[in-house]
Amino acid sequence: MQQAKPKPSLLGAFWFGIQVLWGALLGVSLQARASDVAGTHAVAAYGVLASAGAAVAALTQIAVGIIADRRRLHGSRRIEFYAAGTAVACPVLFWFYSASNFEALLAALLVLQLAMNVAIGPYQAVIPDFVPETEVGTASSWMAALQSLGNACGAILAALAANARLVAGVIAAALLASCAVTAGHVRGLQLLPARLGPMRVSRAFIDLFISRALVFLGFYTLLGYLFFYVRGSLAGDTKLLTGSIILAVTASGALGAIAAASPADRWDRRAVAASGAGAFVLALGCFLLSHSLAAIVASALFAGIAWGMFLSGDWALGCQFLPRFALATAMGIWNLALLVPQILAPLVASAVLARMHALQSPNAARIAFVIAAFEVLCGIAWIWRLPAVRGRSVEKAASGNTP
Repeated sequence: MQQAKPKPSLLGAFWFGIQVLWGALLGVSLQARASDVAGTHAVAAYGVLASAGAAVAALTQIAVGIIADRRRLHGSRRIEFYAAGTAVACPVLFWFYSASNFEALLAALLVLQLAMNVAIGPYQAVIPDFVPETEVGTASSWMAALQSLGNACGAILAALAANARLVAGVIAAALLASCAVTAGHVRGLQLLPARLGPMRVSRAFIDLFISRALVFLGFYTLLGYLFFYVRGSLAGDTKLLTGSIILAVTASGALGAIAAASPADRWDRRAVAASGAGAFVLALGCFLLSHSLAAIVASALFAGIAWGMFLSGDWALGCQFLPRFALATAMGIWNLALLVPQILAPLVASAVLARMHALQSPNAARIAFVIAAFEVLCGIAWIWRLPAVRGRSVEKAASGNTP
């Protein structure tokens, strides 16, 4: 039987469903639910919820990644992890959206993070498992575009839907459908050769981790305090306004990802990621100087295009420098550069705000945005410590991929 050719749109379908969930939770619902159960202490409650959830996610991805890599040696396409995580996450979503006190909300979030990262850890290896290295840039751009579209759908859903059970139901349906699409496609694909070996961490891997962590530290600082910025700066429905801004960022992110597809396959991938992150900082500056909803939305559109470019370069760099003989484990460690910032972003921002006696200040969110810009700039600077490798010459230069 002839094996099907991997289609990036189908490989990335599950990523769309996953990002519908995170777009709803991380951009709107977690902050809104913290406000529901904690009242005037919402900012502090959000910090605890976000940090604890990310810590569970980090530990889960590494543990599950080791198991998934061992099963990969025996021909597993890792589908069982997608299915198990999705099956547990769907009912827990209803618990999260109906929790009536802080303790129940925290428990629901931790179980949800555990379940989702059982699926996410192994799933992140889907491109290196099936896509030839010369096509990684294009596949990475599809993942970035679908991530942006999923985030947009999740944010607008959380912002517009007043019925919490409806939000949970739509997210669950998106997860189930997207999981089925990707799992069905993966079943018919030929696995690329792989063997298990000891994790060898190269200098490039370390530099990639640090640069990614710094950029995402800034991103999650911005995302975490956007709700509170909108609440203090714009009149109207805070959830709706926040969701609209996130929609502008994430929907336009798909355009940036598409624009970066060819450069990520042909140009220096450091330049693709760094230029996207640099433009994102510029957009953040425009955002802070804006005084009307129209100007803020325009800045958000610019930020989204820039962020989509960064995500494309980021995925391509990850697939380039991670060791291919321990993909899920390596992806789990690599993804700590996304999860650790989720833990640290609210803690760092809260510590700075507390030091400035500004935790309860109307300007707290603006100060957090300045912190975010500085963090992203540090990440851009660190990217240039990576070796210069064009997409078409990956096999010659990615020494981190050899055992």
